Amino acid sequence: MRSSRIEELITIGALARASGLTASALRFYGDCGLLVPAEVDAVTGYRYYTRSQCERAVLIRRLRGIDLSLETITEVLSGDPGRAERLLDAHVAELARRADTAARVAAQVKRALGAGRGIAVPAAELARSIGQVGTAAAVDDTAPVLAGVLLEADSTALTLTATDRYRLSTRTLAPLRDGGEEWSVVVEAAKLAPLCPWLDTIEEVVLAPSESGIALTCGEIEHHCTGIEQPFPDYRAVLDGLPPVRTRMLVARAALIELLEAAGDIVVCTIDASGLVVASAATTRLSAVVTGAPMKLAFRSTVLRSAVVSALGPDLMFDLAAPDQPVVVRSATDGDLTTLVMPTFVPSTEDHIR
Repeated sequence: MRSSRIEELITIGALARASGLTASALRFYGDCGLLVPAEVDAVTGYRYYTRSQCERAVLIRRLRGIDLSLETITEVLSGDPGRAERLLDAHVAELARRADTAARVAAQVKRALGAGRGIAVPAAELARSIGQVGTAAAVDDTAPVLAGVLLEADSTALTLTATDRYRLSTRTLAPLRDGGEEWSVVVEAAKLAPLCPWLDTIEEVVLAPSESGIALTCGEIEHHCTGIEQPFPDYRAVLDGLPPVRTRMLVARAALIELLEAAGDIVVCTIDASGLVVASAATTRLSAVVTGAPMKLAFRSTVLRSAVVSALGPDLMFDLAAPDQPVVVRSATDGDLTTLVMPTFVPSTEDHIR
């Protein structure tokens, strides 16, 4: 019976390819309880799913694509059909407003013929990714590679990463079709940013390595960016080396942005089962879903706001290990965005809730 059960399970990579979600996005939905793996290997931590979960994964991707909140998605997928219809009908105004965007995406999928050379991704999504990830790149040339964005491609995703050693931001995009061969190039963030207005005027763009760096192509138009030869920091080792998560918080992005816009230079965050309390010029309580140990830590409001503003979707997940350790800010829609934010100081012992 055990061997029969194993044969029925598929890996997270297989589910990612079948659903159009990235593996990181699937982990996000698993951690927040929306798409829990059927089995997790106790030794390796590998996640396995049943094939029947693919339909739920596709529905989650579609609903997140129209900015439905996680709470509403849970109700749509777990409630009765009548309740689901009423919830979706209430979202019609938003659907109508975004109808043109949805039509463009559908046209891209319908005409996706042949992979060609390089990896094809939605151009507007790439423009947003450059803006989001590029904020973590260094602004001086002390170490040129730190002023760059690492672009990595394989058959399942295009990943953009930047770090100035104090911040780190990485995002993956699902390709419009199989990305083909693996490659990686580091390009100066200041060279990519001017391409965003052009990317916003086209539907899809193909990225491929060139002799001197990278080429971005749409039809007969091609833009070249020179690469940086220095090796990029091993950001995966940084992510893999993070201490275990003690506390996890899910909070509405818009409410947190509004609070941070009015905050002073330093914000002190108290996180416990009752939600999130932020103390700065004034003390404000935000509704949040918190699991794990209570924690108190502080940030420079501009640093935290930058990570929150650049995030994706209506909901953010914060993974916290300790008041003096990097905080991982995660979000997901069509792709995913992960940002590391360093607290500015450790609250005193008497302030630290245990």
